[in-house]
Order: sequence, then structure tokens, then C-alpha cells
Amino acid sequence: MPSYGGKKAVLVLEDKTLVTGIGFGAVRKVTGEVVFNTGMVGYPEAITDPSYNGQILMQTYPLIGNYGVNPDQFESDGPKIRGYIVHELCREPSHRASNVTLDEWLESEGIPGIEQVDTRMLTKKIRVYGVMLGILQVYEDDMEADLEKLLEEAERIPDPNKTDLVAEVATKVPIEMSVGGKLHAVLVDCGVKRSIIDSLVKRKINLTIVPPSMSPDRILDYQPDGILLSNGPGDPKMVPYLVESVQKLVEYDIPIMGICLGNQVLALALGGDTYKLKFGHRGQNHPCIELETGRCLITSQNHGYAVRAESLKETGLEVTHINANDKTVEGIAHKKKPIFAVQFHPEAAPGPEDTCHLFDKFVKLMQERCRA
Repeated sequence: MPSYGGKKAVLVLEDKTLVTGIGFGAVRKVTGEVVFNTGMVGYPEAITDPSYNGQILMQTYPLIGNYGVNPDQFESDGPKIRGYIVHELCREPSHRASNVTLDEWLESEGIPGIEQVDTRMLTKKIRVYGVMLGILQVYEDDMEADLEKLLEEAERIPDPNKTDLVAEVATKVPIEMSVGGKLHAVLVDCGVKRSIIDSLVKRKINLTIVPPSMSPDRILDYQPDGILLSNGPGDPKMVPYLVESVQKLVEYDIPIMGICLGNQVLALALGGDTYKLKFGHRGQNHPCIELETGRCLITSQNHGYAVRAESLKETGLEVTHINANDKTVEGIAHKKKPIFAVQFHPEAAPGPEDTCHLFDKFVKLMQERCRA
């Protein structure tokens, strides 16, 4: 395949599927879990979402990069994906807020990308057979990739989900954020999106952002009015230290809210179980049913694991939301304690704001505790 801008690329999946295309971004070889996102917009937010740590992200929407890149859209300090797959890359974006092209940005950040590949075929393969490990290599136009060697390497790609991906993206030291509010929450950072922080700051919540490895005693020393367990990458069973910490924290009458990975960790802490989904939920238009009201909420999602509903029977937790498509658990709440969590992202960014009110619910629980 002819190159554009002097780069070529090849993608190899663990089942020996091999596709070649045009390279962009960094000249580099990476491995990771290949997943797809169905969003039509929001590629800067997705690329910088820490929950994608360890993954090679593929966009199902056919044209990516047409509005360029602006740091105001970032969900962290930079890209967290390992590689990027698109059908067609727009190399000449048109938007007044664009600072740099997607190609230039990814190159400067060391992230390889491949375009001019059949993303529909790849997405259908993942939907049928499940997410797969893969190798993505971008190389200069005057070089040739050793395809036989890549096919051999595909047999022994390390699985990022067997490592602690959370530790790679979480803060290492506590961070204080005072906004002059009357309430104070501890945010346990497992790879928190910036929009979650913004959602709390907007509601005048003073924050202490702490590492997930912080002991429950140290968390309690901050005397929080509430605790939020953030989103994050990988298998929740790879952070047993956080599960053990939450087991102790739930013994107190402190309001706890969990988001995405935080939802899974909370279920594990109370005796529930989690499992890996076939191809996960990643996109901005996932319908969820709120069981109490029967309302259908359109949600933004990014996860590869879910809570096992039948495991919650003796935990004190009940299911509050389910996915309208596959009936998986999308929300849980404790029957007696001020504890609740959701699998989707109430902050959206990008996506619809159908569930932003859940932050107000968290604030209300903290207010009620303060009045008690």
C-alpha cells in the first residue's frame, strides 16, 4: 500500500489476522489489547482517557481527526492509549479551536497509528470472537516490516490485563483542591477523568485526590464528607489492595460513589464478583434502564469488565441500572448504607448528559450526613 507522509503500518492480531495500511503518529512498535469505540466524536477525550491504558484503540466512525486537537478537550495530561486504528485520518482539519493535527500530536506523544484499513471487518471480528491482543507497527516508507516475525510474535503478546494498569495512571501523591465549598470529598484516583473532577468542582466540593494504594486509615484522617472511587483501566481484580481498603471504608457511614472501575471495586469489596465482557462497552450512545423508574438513559461508556448480578445476593447490594442491550449490570446501591455506583460515566465527556444528576445525588448524601 502506498504511504502518505512517508510512513507505512501493519497490524497483527493474536489470531494471526494481518492488515497493512498507512502509518501516522510515531514510528514505533507497540502491543496491547485491541478494542473498539463506537463514538462519532470525542477522539481527543478517548485518546486521553486513562481507562484506555494498555489498549490499542480502534474507532468505528470512518473519518477521524477532522476538527484537529485542542488540549481543552483532554481528559488527562496526554494520550493513554498504546496505539490508534482508524479507517481514514483527516490530515487537514478545519476548526477554529484546533491547535495541531491528530497526526502531529500523536507523533509528538510517541503513539503509533494506522489508517486505510477495514475497521468494519476488524470490529465485526472482535464482536464475534471477542477482544484480542495485537501488535501495531509504524515504520518509514523506505523500510519493510518483517511480517513473518510479527506473526510469530503474535503468539506471545503479553496481556496488559494481567498487570496493575491502575498504578501506571493514578496519582502518586495526594492533591488538594479547595474551591471554597462547605463539603469535602476524597477522590480515590484509579485513573480519573478530568471531567469527573470538574463535575465535583462545579458543585463546590473541595477535593483531596489520593492514590488508590492509600490506606483506609489515612483516607479517614482527611475526615471526608464523602468518598468517590474513580474510573480506571484493566481488571478490577488486579487492584486487591484497593478492594481491601474499600472493605474497611464501607464499615463507616460515609457516602461512597463509584464510577466504572469504582463500581466493580465496590462490588468486589462487598463480596460480589466481576467478569470480563466479550468485547466491552465503549461509546457514547449506550441505553441503560433505571429500574426504579423504568426510564431509559443514554450513557457514555468505556469498560471491558462488569459486575456479576447473581453474585450480589448476600452483599447488601442491589442492581439499580441494567444495560438495555445485553442486560448487564450498569448500577448498584447498598440497601442500608449511603453507597451507590454506576458502570457508565455520568460526567459524559463526550456524550449525553442524561446522568449528570448522579453527582447531585452524591452531594445530597454528603449534605445529609453533615446534618445528621
